[in-house]
Amino acid sequence: MPQGTLERGAPPLFKQGPSALSRLALFSALALFLMVADARFGLTEPLRQAVATALYPLQWLMFKPVEFARQGGAYFQSLQTAQQALDAERRKMALLGQSAQQAAQLALENRRLRQLLTLRARLQIPALAAEVLHDTADLHTRRVVIDRGRIDGVQTGAAVIDQAGVLGQVTRVFALGSEVTLLVDRDQAIPVLNIRTGVRGVAYGDPYGDPVTRRGAGMELRFMPANADVREDDLLTTSGVDGLYPPGLPVARVVRVERGADSAFARIYCLPLAQVQGSGHVLVLQRLNDQRLSQPAPERPEPAGKPEARR
Repeated sequence: MPQGTLERGAPPLFKQGPSALSRLALFSALALFLMVADARFGLTEPLRQAVATALYPLQWLMFKPVEFARQGGAYFQSLQTAQQALDAERRKMALLGQSAQQAAQLALENRRLRQLLTLRARLQIPALAAEVLHDTADLHTRRVVIDRGRIDGVQTGAAVIDQAGVLGQVTRVFALGSEVTLLVDRDQAIPVLNIRTGVRGVAYGDPYGDPVTRRGAGMELRFMPANADVREDDLLTTSGVDGLYPPGLPVARVVRVERGADSAFARIYCLPLAQVQGSGHVLVLQRLNDQRLSQPAPERPEPAGKPEARR
Protein backbone atom coordinates (compact mmCIF):
# COMPACT_ATOMS: atom_id res chain seq x y z
CA MET A 1 0.00 0.00 0.00
CA PRO A 2 1.21 3.43 -0.64
CA GLN A 3 2.76 5.23 2.20
CA GLY A 4 0.40 7.55 4.07
CA THR A 5 -2.77 5.68 3.12
CA LEU A 6 -3.10 3.66 6.32
CA GLU A 7 -5.49 4.98 8.97
CA ARG A 8 -3.71 5.96 12.10
CA GLY A 9 -6.83 6.06 14.31
CA ALA A 10 -8.20 3.28 16.52
CA PRO A 11 -10.28 0.58 14.90
CA PRO A 12 -14.06 0.92 15.04
CA LEU A 13 -14.22 -1.86 17.58
CA PHE A 14 -12.44 0.25 20.16
CA LYS A 15 -14.50 3.46 19.33
CA GLN A 16 -17.81 2.10 20.46
CA GLY A 17 -19.07 3.55 23.80
CA PRO A 18 -22.35 3.47 25.73
CA SER A 19 -25.44 3.39 23.63
CA ALA A 20 -27.80 6.35 23.29
CA LEU A 21 -30.40 4.71 25.51
CA SER A 22 -27.81 4.13 28.20
CA ARG A 23 -26.71 7.74 28.07
CA LEU A 24 -30.35 8.91 28.28
CA ALA A 25 -30.99 6.72 31.28
CA LEU A 26 -27.78 7.87 32.94
CA PHE A 27 -28.44 11.55 32.40
CA SER A 28 -32.08 11.18 33.46
CA ALA A 29 -31.04 9.48 36.68
CA LEU A 30 -28.40 12.18 37.28
CA ALA A 31 -30.94 14.95 36.69
CA LEU A 32 -33.43 13.27 39.00
CA PHE A 33 -30.76 12.87 41.65
CA LEU A 34 -29.73 16.50 41.37
CA MET A 35 -33.34 17.69 41.59
CA VAL A 36 -34.01 15.57 44.68
CA ALA A 37 -30.70 16.59 46.27
CA ASP A 38 -31.35 20.25 45.50
CA ALA A 39 -34.87 20.09 46.85
CA ARG A 40 -33.92 18.22 50.03
CA PHE A 41 -30.42 19.41 50.78
CA GLY A 42 -29.93 22.57 48.61
CA LEU A 43 -26.71 21.27 47.12
CA THR A 44 -26.85 23.48 44.02
CA GLU A 45 -27.79 26.71 45.79
CA PRO A 46 -24.17 27.98 46.04
CA LEU A 47 -23.64 27.11 42.40
CA ARG A 48 -26.84 28.90 41.38
CA GLN A 49 -25.81 32.01 43.30
CA ALA A 50 -22.37 31.96 41.76
CA VAL A 51 -23.79 31.61 38.26
CA ALA A 52 -26.37 34.35 38.94
CA THR A 53 -23.65 36.65 40.25
CA ALA A 54 -21.47 35.96 37.23
CA LEU A 55 -24.32 36.51 34.78
CA TYR A 56 -25.78 39.65 36.47
CA PRO A 57 -23.65 42.20 34.47
CA LEU A 58 -24.63 40.51 31.23
CA GLN A 59 -28.27 40.43 32.28
CA TRP A 60 -28.09 44.13 33.27
CA LEU A 61 -26.63 45.06 29.90
CA MET A 62 -29.26 43.05 28.04
CA PHE A 63 -32.17 44.64 29.92
CA LYS A 64 -30.89 48.23 29.59
CA PRO A 65 -32.12 48.77 25.96
CA VAL A 66 -35.55 47.48 26.95
CA GLU A 67 -35.61 49.75 29.99
CA PHE A 68 -34.48 52.75 27.94
CA ALA A 69 -37.16 52.11 25.35
CA ARG A 70 -39.80 51.74 28.04
CA GLN A 71 -38.67 54.90 29.84
CA GLY A 72 -38.51 56.82 26.55
CA GLY A 73 -42.06 55.82 25.68
CA ALA A 74 -43.26 56.81 29.14
CA TYR A 75 -41.37 60.13 28.89
CA PHE A 76 -42.91 61.07 25.56
CA GLN A 77 -46.35 59.99 26.75
CA SER A 78 -46.02 62.06 29.92
CA LEU A 79 -44.70 64.98 27.85
CA GLN A 80 -47.72 64.79 25.56
CA THR A 81 -50.04 64.58 28.55
CA ALA A 82 -48.35 67.58 30.16
CA GLN A 83 -48.58 69.55 26.89
CA GLN A 84 -52.28 68.78 26.59
CA ALA A 85 -52.85 69.80 30.21
CA LEU A 86 -50.89 73.03 29.60
CA ASP A 87 -52.96 73.85 26.51
CA ALA A 88 -56.15 73.20 28.46
CA GLU A 89 -54.99 75.49 31.28
CA ARG A 90 -54.04 78.18 28.79
CA ARG A 91 -57.48 78.01 27.19
CA LYS A 92 -59.05 78.17 30.63
CA MET A 93 -56.89 81.17 31.56
CA ALA A 94 -57.84 82.89 28.30
CA LEU A 95 -61.52 82.34 29.02
CA LEU A 96 -61.08 83.60 32.57
CA GLY A 97 -59.20 86.66 31.33
CA GLN A 98 -61.91 87.37 28.76
CA SER A 99 -64.58 87.00 31.43
CA ALA A 100 -62.65 89.34 33.73
CA GLN A 101 -62.31 91.93 30.95
CA GLN A 102 -66.01 91.68 30.17
CA ALA A 103 -66.86 92.04 33.85
CA ALA A 104 -64.61 95.10 34.14
CA GLN A 105 -66.12 96.60 31.02
CA LEU A 106 -69.65 95.96 32.29
CA ALA A 107 -68.76 97.50 35.66
CA LEU A 108 -67.35 100.61 33.93
CA GLU A 109 -70.41 100.88 31.71
CA ASN A 110 -72.71 100.45 34.72
CA ARG A 111 -70.88 103.20 36.62
CA ARG A 112 -71.12 105.56 33.65
CA LEU A 113 -74.81 104.81 33.23
CA ARG A 114 -75.44 105.58 36.88
CA GLN A 115 -73.60 108.88 36.57
CA LEU A 116 -75.55 109.66 33.40
CA LEU A 117 -78.86 108.94 35.12
CA THR A 118 -77.86 111.15 38.04
CA LEU A 119 -76.94 113.95 35.62
CA ARG A 120 -80.23 113.50 33.77
CA ALA A 121 -82.16 113.86 37.01
CA ARG A 122 -80.39 117.18 37.73
CA LEU A 123 -81.01 118.66 34.29
CA GLN A 124 -83.93 120.99 33.80
CA ILE A 125 -83.98 120.31 30.06
CA PRO A 126 -85.67 117.32 28.36
CA ALA A 127 -83.04 114.79 27.34
CA LEU A 128 -83.09 111.63 25.25
CA ALA A 129 -80.81 108.70 26.09
CA ALA A 130 -78.80 107.30 23.18
CA GLU A 131 -76.03 104.80 22.54
CA VAL A 132 -72.90 105.43 20.50
CA LEU A 133 -72.78 102.90 17.67
CA HIS A 134 -69.48 103.61 15.91
CA ASP A 135 -67.12 106.28 14.62
CA THR A 136 -67.55 107.67 11.14
CA ALA A 137 -65.40 106.42 8.30
CA ASP A 138 -63.90 109.85 7.57
CA LEU A 139 -60.41 109.93 9.07
CA HIS A 140 -60.17 113.73 8.84
CA THR A 141 -63.12 114.40 11.16
CA ARG A 142 -64.00 113.42 14.69
CA ARG A 143 -67.60 112.26 14.57
CA VAL A 144 -69.66 109.39 15.97
CA VAL A 145 -73.03 107.87 15.10
CA ILE A 146 -75.76 107.35 17.72
CA ASP A 147 -78.86 105.16 17.55
CA ARG A 148 -81.41 107.99 17.81
CA GLY A 149 -82.75 109.81 14.78
CA ARG A 150 -85.56 111.84 13.33
CA ILE A 151 -88.30 109.45 14.43
CA ASP A 152 -87.09 109.89 18.02
CA GLY A 153 -87.28 113.66 17.83
CA VAL A 154 -83.57 114.44 17.42
CA GLN A 155 -82.89 117.73 15.64
CA THR A 156 -79.81 119.25 14.08
CA GLY A 157 -77.83 121.39 16.50
CA ALA A 158 -78.86 119.55 19.66
CA ALA A 159 -76.21 119.29 22.36
CA VAL A 160 -74.89 115.83 23.27
CA ILE A 161 -73.39 115.18 26.71
CA ASP A 162 -72.07 112.22 28.67
CA GLN A 163 -71.65 111.71 32.39
CA ALA A 164 -68.64 114.09 32.53
CA GLY A 165 -69.63 116.99 30.31
CA VAL A 166 -70.40 118.16 26.78
CA LEU A 167 -69.41 115.65 24.13
CA GLY A 168 -70.45 117.39 20.94
CA GLN A 169 -73.32 118.54 18.78
CA VAL A 170 -75.72 116.80 16.40
CA THR A 171 -74.75 117.90 12.88
CA ARG A 172 -76.65 115.41 10.73
CA VAL A 173 -79.91 113.59 11.41
CA PHE A 174 -81.13 110.42 9.71
CA ALA A 175 -84.34 108.48 10.17
CA LEU A 176 -82.91 105.91 12.59
CA GLY A 177 -79.65 107.53 13.63
CA SER A 178 -77.74 110.77 13.95
CA GLU A 179 -74.20 111.99 13.42
CA VAL A 180 -72.55 113.83 16.29
CA THR A 181 -69.52 116.07 15.75
CA LEU A 182 -67.24 115.92 18.77
CA LEU A 183 -65.83 118.99 20.46
CA VAL A 184 -62.31 118.07 19.34
CA ASP A 185 -63.23 118.29 15.66
CA ARG A 186 -61.40 121.08 13.87
CA ASP A 187 -64.67 122.61 12.59
CA GLN A 188 -66.37 122.63 15.98
CA ALA A 189 -66.61 125.69 18.27
CA ILE A 190 -68.48 126.25 21.51
CA PRO A 191 -68.98 129.40 23.63
CA VAL A 192 -67.55 128.88 27.12
CA LEU A 193 -67.40 130.67 30.43
CA ASN A 194 -64.47 130.66 32.85
CA ILE A 195 -65.99 129.77 36.22
CA ARG A 196 -63.22 131.44 38.20
CA THR A 197 -63.23 134.81 36.43
CA GLY A 198 -66.60 134.90 34.66
CA VAL A 199 -64.94 135.79 31.35
CA ARG A 200 -66.56 134.43 28.20
CA GLY A 201 -64.70 133.00 25.24
CA VAL A 202 -64.92 130.52 22.39
CA ALA A 203 -63.21 127.14 22.46
CA TYR A 204 -62.32 125.49 19.15
CA GLY A 205 -61.62 121.87 18.47
CA ASP A 206 -57.99 120.83 18.15
CA PRO A 207 -57.66 117.28 16.76
CA TYR A 208 -53.86 117.31 17.16
CA GLY A 209 -53.79 118.45 20.80
CA ASP A 210 -51.11 120.19 22.79
CA PRO A 211 -47.66 119.46 21.28
CA VAL A 212 -46.02 119.85 24.70
CA THR A 213 -48.23 117.74 26.96
CA ARG A 214 -49.15 115.31 24.12
CA ARG A 215 -52.45 114.38 25.67
CA GLY A 216 -54.13 113.70 22.36
CA ALA A 217 -57.01 115.59 20.79
CA GLY A 218 -58.20 118.59 22.80
CA MET A 219 -59.46 122.15 22.47
CA GLU A 220 -57.98 125.61 22.19
CA LEU A 221 -59.39 128.79 23.73
CA ARG A 222 -58.67 131.31 21.00
CA PHE A 223 -58.68 135.10 20.68
CA MET A 224 -57.94 135.68 24.35
CA PRO A 225 -55.61 138.63 25.09
CA ALA A 226 -52.11 137.81 26.21
CA ASN A 227 -52.76 139.44 29.58
CA ALA A 228 -56.08 137.60 30.11
CA ASP A 229 -56.61 136.14 33.56
CA VAL A 230 -56.52 132.48 32.59
CA ARG A 231 -54.69 129.87 34.63
CA GLU A 232 -54.05 126.21 34.39
CA ASP A 233 -56.78 124.00 35.87
CA ASP A 234 -59.48 126.64 35.21
CA LEU A 235 -62.87 125.05 34.55
CA LEU A 236 -64.74 126.07 31.40
CA THR A 237 -68.51 125.61 31.11
CA THR A 238 -71.08 126.49 28.48
CA SER A 239 -72.07 130.14 28.54
CA GLY A 240 -75.45 129.68 26.85
CA VAL A 241 -75.13 132.79 24.67
CA ASP A 242 -75.47 130.81 21.42
CA GLY A 243 -78.91 129.44 22.21
CA LEU A 244 -77.80 125.86 21.44
CA TYR A 245 -75.94 124.70 24.53
CA PRO A 246 -77.63 125.14 27.92
CA PRO A 247 -75.53 127.24 30.31
CA GLY A 248 -73.53 125.64 33.08
CA LEU A 249 -72.55 122.36 31.40
CA PRO A 250 -68.90 121.31 31.99
CA VAL A 251 -66.86 121.57 28.81
CA ALA A 252 -63.11 121.47 29.42
CA ARG A 253 -60.27 122.27 31.79
CA VAL A 254 -57.26 124.47 30.97
CA VAL A 255 -54.04 122.42 30.85
CA ARG A 256 -51.50 124.93 29.55
CA VAL A 257 -51.30 128.69 28.87
CA GLU A 258 -48.66 129.97 26.45
CA ARG A 259 -48.03 133.72 26.30
CA GLY A 260 -45.66 135.03 23.68
CA ALA A 261 -44.12 138.49 23.51
CA ASP A 262 -44.62 138.64 19.73
CA SER A 263 -48.34 137.86 19.83
CA ALA A 264 -51.29 139.85 21.13
CA PHE A 265 -53.20 136.68 21.94
CA ALA A 266 -52.39 133.83 24.29
CA ARG A 267 -52.47 130.20 23.23
CA ILE A 268 -54.62 128.35 25.73
CA TYR A 269 -54.86 124.57 25.45
CA CYS A 270 -57.76 122.77 27.08
CA LEU A 271 -58.68 119.15 27.69
CA PRO A 272 -62.33 118.10 27.28
CA LEU A 273 -63.98 116.60 30.32
CA ALA A 274 -66.17 114.26 28.27
CA GLN A 275 -64.90 110.89 27.09
CA VAL A 276 -64.40 111.83 23.46
CA GLN A 277 -62.78 108.49 22.69
CA GLY A 278 -64.68 106.10 24.93
CA SER A 279 -68.27 107.21 25.48
CA GLY A 280 -70.84 104.46 25.08
CA HIS A 281 -74.06 106.12 26.30
CA VAL A 282 -74.96 109.78 25.95
CA LEU A 283 -77.83 112.21 26.41
CA VAL A 284 -79.23 114.28 23.56
CA LEU A 285 -80.58 117.54 24.95
CA GLN A 286 -83.46 119.45 23.48
CA ARG A 287 -82.45 122.69 21.80
CA LEU A 288 -83.00 125.80 23.86
CA ASN A 289 -84.81 127.55 21.00
CA ASP A 290 -87.23 124.63 20.66
CA GLN A 291 -87.77 124.55 24.40
CA ARG A 292 -88.55 128.26 24.50
CA LEU A 293 -90.94 127.90 21.59
CA SER A 294 -92.68 124.94 23.22
CA GLN A 295 -93.29 126.85 26.44
CA PRO A 296 -96.66 128.61 26.57
CA ALA A 297 -96.54 132.37 26.30
CA PRO A 298 -97.21 134.19 29.56
CA GLU A 299 -100.68 135.64 29.92
CA ARG A 300 -100.94 139.29 29.17
CA PRO A 301 -101.90 141.26 32.29
CA GLU A 302 -105.18 143.04 32.14
CA PRO A 303 -104.78 146.81 31.99
CA ALA A 304 -106.07 148.76 34.92
CA GLY A 305 -108.99 150.66 33.55
CA LYS A 306 -112.68 150.99 33.60
CA PRO A 307 -114.63 147.86 34.53
CA GLU A 308 -117.21 148.50 31.85
CA ALA A 309 -114.49 148.39 29.19
CA ARG A 310 -113.67 144.83 30.17
CA ARG A 311 -117.31 143.87 29.84
